[in-house]
This record gives sequence, structure tokens and C-alpha cells, in this order.
Amino acid sequence: MHSIHQDALRIIKKLDDVGIELVWNRLENQEPQCGYCSLGLSCRNCTMGPCRIDPFGEGPQKGVCGADADVIVARNLARAVASGAASHSDHGRDLVEVLSKAGMVKAYTIKDEDKLKRLAEEYGIDTTKKSIVEIASELADAMLEDFGSKKERIQLINRAPRKRIEIWENLGVIPRGIDREVVEMMHRTHMGVDNEPANILLQCLRTSLGDGFGGSMIATEVSDILFGTPEPKTSTINLATLKENEVNIILHGHNPLVSDAVVEAAMREDLVKLAKKAGAEGINLAGLCCTGNEVLMRKGIPMAGNHLIQELVIGTGVADVVVVDYQCIMPAIVDVAKCYHTAVVTTSPKAKFKDAMHIEFTPENAHEKAVEVVKLAIERFKQRNRDLIKIPDVKPVELMTGFSVEAVVKALGGSLKPLIDAIKSGSIKGVVGSVGCNNPKVTQDKSHTTLARKLIENDVLVVDTGCAAVADAKVGLKMPEAAKLAGNGLREVCESLGIPPILHFGSCVDNSRILVALAALANEIGVDISDLPAAGAAMEWYSEKAIAIGTYFVASGLLVVLGVPPPIFGSKFVIDVLTNKVESLTGGKFVVEPDAERAADIIVKHIEEKRRKLGI
Repeated sequence: MHSIHQDALRIIKKLDDVGIELVWNRLENQEPQCGYCSLGLSCRNCTMGPCRIDPFGEGPQKGVCGADADVIVARNLARAVASGAASHSDHGRDLVEVLSKAGMVKAYTIKDEDKLKRLAEEYGIDTTKKSIVEIASELADAMLEDFGSKKERIQLINRAPRKRIEIWENLGVIPRGIDREVVEMMHRTHMGVDNEPANILLQCLRTSLGDGFGGSMIATEVSDILFGTPEPKTSTINLATLKENEVNIILHGHNPLVSDAVVEAAMREDLVKLAKKAGAEGINLAGLCCTGNEVLMRKGIPMAGNHLIQELVIGTGVADVVVVDYQCIMPAIVDVAKCYHTAVVTTSPKAKFKDAMHIEFTPENAHEKAVEVVKLAIERFKQRNRDLIKIPDVKPVELMTGFSVEAVVKALGGSLKPLIDAIKSGSIKGVVGSVGCNNPKVTQDKSHTTLARKLIENDVLVVDTGCAAVADAKVGLKMPEAAKLAGNGLREVCESLGIPPILHFGSCVDNSRILVALAALANEIGVDISDLPAAGAAMEWYSEKAIAIGTYFVASGLLVVLGVPPPIFGSKFVIDVLTNKVESLTGGKFVVEPDAERAADIIVKHIEEKRRKLGI
């Protein structure tokens, strides 16, 4: 079975019946996939190769240059970490560049002035007698320095507990600059540079921390400043959020710069009138992936779904425009769109797609281009083929969203003490961050939701982001009523606060919110992050970003359970370091467990052990 959701299965059948190729078909066409690549034993880093190591010991045991399995696997993993960290961090840079212009361009202003001032002061900027525009400009300049190599360490690393920083200092993995660590990682993995696997893996930690406490954290904080810090609100989710009698604009990707402008344009009275003149009842917006999470968290815009839904949205026949920015966007959506009236619109010079329509957004033209996108959607609405329309006959599922760290603290009465007391009393046994993607090798959302259900049954509070967050929402786990599925202790806490047992923390970059929350919790208790009854899980991950995320959680001292095996199994050394030896260095480690029930058992046992060591 491809998915656990009826709305998805019905559109999959519809498209299969007419012979439209989907991600699952393309996966099947790739079988059997390259075993050397799956084990991490292939190397294409220079033209003396490509090389591959025989995992059975009968063929070559070294590449042409002399690199063995341990070096090749470590280098491949390192390059994946560098790519993942670069992706999230470049996202953060884009936002900082807009922050530098906020208030000076029409499209973007400062929505959270208090957070701007707090963050500026954290960077050592004097905010007295300065305008908001001046503060924003100075903060942007200070943040851009974090991307370079002029400093000894990035600023936001100081949010970690002192004990954690000392561990990083002793290991030599404090990130000096976000871009610097990515560049050094790429340099080290060039042929003839770093050929000590352990040394390469240490740089993986440093590079990932540059993302977690650097690029991703900056992206989240600046998004809050520009678009507003999320607060709890309700919305709806699944393919039934699309409207047959309205113009449907799908917001897909990861960066809220484009989606925020489109949301504003779609609400303009003159454009709504134009849509009605075209025969529509209005303009409907729906999100996909992390751009969807961004506008869901801040504006309550409904979600159509997560990663593996993107082709299916077009297959409903009512997606008039799919507007994308970057990351996790399948090139195949353009091919599916050719079978319908749907326009796929790219907006970033970094992410153009063959045969898509390109409307480039900049801070200066975002208002005008957003209006252009909405008008295009209205024109495409007129071109719909009614015979191809099929919105699944299911009800949209309600969810509660908007749980920023600030919103959680506010719900607790302005202090973390109630949460600490609940953990000490055992009402809440621990906290788990469930993150990551969809992978067509796994039944869509099954592992995410199975893990979440079992954890809350054991009184473990779950916070989730990205595709995992969408998965849990689609099965109804993100409304206060879902507390009845939790253990007695967690249920009582949720009912007293009126919150669900699984809190939506946002998009993939918002995993940094989890780091901020855990660091604050550890500082309040007076322990290290590794001492907390906490863990992470990425049950259906696929992307290099997820590798970087998992690595910075392990570097921060957390157990991280992966449901999809990473390409490291060609090296016993690398496996041993990541699943065993790294724990003695950072307090965290990876565990690979595809079975979600067993993964939950591993996490619960880990949390119980941490509680025992804390004496609670």
C-alpha cells in the first residue's frame, strides 16, 4: 500500500487508471537500485573513478587513489551533511537579505518588533534611540557575519547550555562560520585531503551544528520577525481542502518569502472580484511541504499534504497554479501538470524547472509578481476540464497549529516551570521531536503516525515538524480531543491546557525551535541537553537536509532513531562511530530501526533511563 490515507489512495488510483506516472512507479522502474550506492561504497569524486568497493571482500578493497571503504563511506556521508546544511542555511541567508531591506520595500515589513529587538540585543546591538528599520539593518549585517569566517564562533551557539558548549570546545567542533564549515567539508572530501574517517566525521558534527544553531535557527528567527511569531490556531488538512468551485493556488517549497506575498495578494478584494467574474466562488489557498507549514503556522492556511502528495494535488484536476520556491519539489510535477490545465510557476533563480513558467520574485517586486500569479491562476481556472476533476470524497481533518517556543511558554503561564514539574512528576515522561520527510520506499505516513501514537500512549509529549507534522495532523492527532489517546498523565496535562498531545513546531528549518526549547529546558534545570529525557526520530526521511538535521541533534546529545537506513553500511567503522562511539563524545547517537513500534520501544526505554539518572 502506497499511503495510509484514503484521499491519497483515491487519487493514486485515478492517475494509475489513466497511465500517469507517479513517484511509486518511478521507484519500481529503478529496481534493483545500485547496491554499492546503497551501502555508500561508490565514489565519483574524481575522474580516476568512478570506483566501488566490494562489500564481500572478493573484489577491489580500495579505489584507484587508495581510499578504502571507511574513507569512501565517511566522505559520502560528509558531502551529504554539507549539502543538507547548505540548503537550510542558504534559505536562512535569503531571509536575512530580505530583513536588511524590511521597511524599505513594499512587500516586507517587521511583524514582530519585540523579537527583532530581543534578537538584536542577543547579537550585542544597542537598540536604544534607533528606528525599527535601523535595527533590522544592523541585525542583518551581524547575521551575515555568521555566514563568513571572521568570527571564532557563530552567535546563536551560545544558546546551548554551558556544559554542552564545553563538550563541543573539547571536540573542536564549535562552528566558526556557517559557509566556512560547508566549504571546509567540501574541501576535506576532495581527493587527497582528509583521509582519516574519524576526522571527517568530526567535521560532520561541526558542519551540522553550523546549520542547527546557525542557518536554520537564523531562518526561523528571521521568519518570525518578518511574518510574525506563530500562535495557536486551528485549520484543516488533506486533499479535501481543495475547492472545486474556487480558484486553487498551491503553495509549495520551503521559503515563506514567496508564499506570504501570494497569500496577501489572494486576499485582495479586486482579485477576489476578478475570480468571481471568471465564474469562481472565490480564491482558495492550500499548502504543500514546508512552505505550507510556514503559512499554516502563521496564517492558518489549510494544508493539502506533505512530500508524496505533490503529484496527487495536480491529479485532482482543480489545482490551477502550483507556485514553488525551492527544495523537495519533484521535477515530475511539471510532467503531471501537462496532463491538466495546471501551471507550475517557479520563482527563484536557484530553482528553475524545465517546461515550468518562471516568474521571478525579489523583495522589490514581490507584491506585483504575487498579483501576477493570482491572475494566472484565475485564467487557468477558466481552462479546467470538468471531466478530469476528482476531489476525494472525504472530510478535511481539523488540526491545531502555531506552537512556537514563545507560544508554548505563554501557554504555560510565562515559564517552563510547569513543564519541568510535569516531567518531574511523571505526568510527562519525556519529549520527542518527530521530524523529516516522506520516502516512497515506506508506506506514506505509516511510520510517523505509528511512532507518534505509541509515544503519546506512554506519556511522551511529541513535537513535530515538516512532513512528520503533516502526517500526524492528517490522522487527527493534532486536536485537543486526541488527548484521549494519550496515557493518563499526558492526557491530564493536555486537557488542563487545552492542547493536543502532539505539538506542531513548524517547517524543517524549525527543528531549530526544538533545539531552542531543549536548551532552555536544560538551562532551567541546570543540566546538559544530553541529560534530558528526550530523543529525536526521522522515520521516513529521504533528503540530505535530514542527514544534517539528525547529525546536529546527535551532536547536541540526543538519541536519534532513523526509520530508513542511511548509506553507511559499507563501513563497519562508520557504523560503529555513529551508533556507538559518538555517544561517549557527545552523549547522542543514531539508531536505525525501520519498525515504528520497535522504534517507539527504543525511545521509551531511553527516556526511562534518562529519568532514572536524573533521579525522577
